[in-house]
Amino acid sequence: MESFLETARLVIRTEAQGLAALESSLGQPFVAAMRLILDATGRVVVSGMGKSGHVGRKIAATLASTGTPAQFVHPAEASHGDLGMVARGDVAIVLSNSGETPEIADIVAHTRRFSIPLIGVAGREGSTLLRQADVALLLPSAPEACGTGIVPTTSTTMTLALGDALAVALMEHRRFTPEHFRTFHPGGKLGARLARVGDLMHREMPLVAEDAPMTDALLTISRMGFGVTGVTDDQGRLTGIITDGDLRRHMAGLLERTAAEVMTRAPRTIAPDALAESALAQMQDRKITCLFAVEGNRPAGILHIHDCLRAGLV
Repeated sequence: MESFLETARLVIRTEAQGLAALESSLGQPFVAAMRLILDATGRVVVSGMGKSGHVGRKIAATLASTGTPAQFVHPAEASHGDLGMVARGDVAIVLSNSGETPEIADIVAHTRRFSIPLIGVAGREGSTLLRQADVALLLPSAPEACGTGIVPTTSTTMTLALGDALAVALMEHRRFTPEHFRTFHPGGKLGARLARVGDLMHREMPLVAEDAPMTDALLTISRMGFGVTGVTDDQGRLTGIITDGDLRRHMAGLLERTAAEVMTRAPRTIAPDALAESALAQMQDRKITCLFAVEGNRPAGILHIHDCLRAGLV
């Protein structure tokens, strides 16, 4: 068992050394690649064969989800019609550790024929891919972690990290925000954490006027099913809220009172554009189940803690 752990540690250590070498090797070619991508009016087309292709798919997906339109084109499929996906205005990133992979020849030739900017990523200086590329990104010489030098390990890790470096640098240049990120990630836990109150709130709200009799307020609470009702003044501003606790505190002569006499004034509220996660934190901190969302002191919606639970915030 100890030998297994030692092998695993050696693999990670070898790949980490490759990443350190990659960091040190970055220079003007990386900046030139950034400029090509930023100047492109079309998409970033990523291509690669075998393990490079698997890494290329991830790079394309990362670029696309962080504000840089991108797609992966399989080099073998490109030779059978998919070259039509690579057009003027695009920029191509072609991956090949050797720089001599036969299957990439057609897509490289296509970029040269139609003057499509080509970024080549390879681990062999002077290879066909890097010679043909407008920008050559040379991976540093680093041993594969398999020990025999035949299994793509360190080389694919460096290629993947280089793709991440491009994506994050482009993000920062474009000032890509969490709000933008949510546009491309509406589902799952991440999408839930970036959801806005306005995305989850109910726009049909339990509301009564300040001078409404408590019989009307009770009917509204019962009909809407939130367990509360908001109270508004004659200008439509939210001035209070009636909860179950308010009802208990005013049980004596409750039905002879008005909503304004029973309500809790200046209730806790939130803005529709606030993160739903912030609303949930407030509800948990205050031990309440609902928050009104207000704009200009006027109610715009109501958020129940169950809405946050359904969205996957907890």
